[in-house]
Amino acid sequence: MRIIIVGDGKVGSILTSQLAKEGHEVVVIDKRSGVLKNAENREDVLTIVGNGADLNVLKEAGAGESDLIIAVTNADEVNILCCLVAKKLGCKHTIARVRNPEYSSQLVFMREELGLSMSINPELAAAREIKRLVAYPSALKVESFLRGRIELIEIKLTEGNPLIGTPLSQIHAKYKAKVLVCAIKRNGEILIPKGDVVLQEKDKITITGSMSDMTAFFRKIGIMQNRIRNVMIVGGGKISYYLADRLLESGSEVTIIEQNHDRCLELCDILPKAHVIHGDGADSELLLEEGMAEMDAVISLTGMDEENVMISLYATRSGVKKVIAKVDRMPHLEILEEIGVDTVISPKNITSTQIVHFVRSMVSQENSTLQSLYRIADDEVEALEFVIPTNAKGYYLHKAIKFLSFKDNMLLAAIFRNSEVILPRGDDTIEPGDHVIVVTTHTGLSNLEDIFAEV
Repeated sequence: MRIIIVGDGKVGSILTSQLAKEGHEVVVIDKRSGVLKNAENREDVLTIVGNGADLNVLKEAGAGESDLIIAVTNADEVNILCCLVAKKLGCKHTIARVRNPEYSSQLVFMREELGLSMSINPELAAAREIKRLVAYPSALKVESFLRGRIELIEIKLTEGNPLIGTPLSQIHAKYKAKVLVCAIKRNGEILIPKGDVVLQEKDKITITGSMSDMTAFFRKIGIMQNRIRNVMIVGGGKISYYLADRLLESGSEVTIIEQNHDRCLELCDILPKAHVIHGDGADSELLLEEGMAEMDAVISLTGMDEENVMISLYATRSGVKKVIAKVDRMPHLEILEEIGVDTVISPKNITSTQIVHFVRSMVSQENSTLQSLYRIADDEVEALEFVIPTNAKGYYLHKAIKFLSFKDNMLLAAIFRNSEVILPRGDDTIEPGDHVIVVTTHTGLSNLEDIFAEV
């Protein structure tokens, strides 16, 4: 596909790299020639210096002949205008990053009346992910398929966890649990495991199953925790607003610490039920004075990665059970793990994943369509949901799974059929109408047929 990306910032650079590697013809537009020079050196892409909302620039980029334009500049209005002009020129699909909370209620109008194929709000998406993590205090990451019918939850096996030393093949018999360990990160290596793998201390494992089965399983292994009621958020930006609004709605007590006095007044006005404190979130004495050590969760969302890491470390060492840090610019997550920061969220990675999912959905074939895409195990593994149409005629249909040949590092994790979650075994089959969950280290998959070895 021919794809135009307007804006080569944090999100734009990730998308450029990902989509170029997946074989798409990518054109990048940005006003900064130096940034584009770096993009040319990194990837096999075309670049144009200019304003992505300018008619002549978009014509030069070939917008009229393009399949998709993705506008991810720092200005919402520029992103919307880019998409409108490109649509008028004949571009088939348009995606705009829209971050201003004031536009949230208008997104449906923008999509329907202005022709946007997709609008994405990184801060809102990050807030939703944090909210899911707060619901599972022991989890490092939580993703949901089929509106929560199938959960994908990542945990770390710390000292004393009864799963340590257990072969995967014995988990079902030992705990009478319908769950499946579908990915393991161990000493920096990724495993798509088989039944003979034995779990070890410090493994980060991703487990899948229905919500009820996962809850029962966590209770049996003793890692269910009480609901989080008291939350401290450090930083009063857009993510903090979206998150606090949702936490307050669910009955949690929320304290926000923000350094900018004017922003504190704004937050008091739009979040009247929150406790808003004017102060420096990096001040350890202030954090303790405001009750950090008694909080069920501390979430650091300032604009500086380093500050978020330091606040998270301090909260962890103060005994806070659930600590989450926003980190966008630090690539070596293993370093964060070593110093005690396990749960990290990255708005730019969340945004890029959602857009890549949309792109792959566009190239899905008739026999299956890509419904959902998530990245797990520190973004090194993909979990994908494919829907098999009722009129599909794939060669893999109706055959026992034990007779199908899969590519390496490919796991058929779950099948959803007639409101039932099936953890596939050798005699199970894939049928038209199924939702199929696949976990893999491969990238670029857009069709279920891509998971099978060549016959």
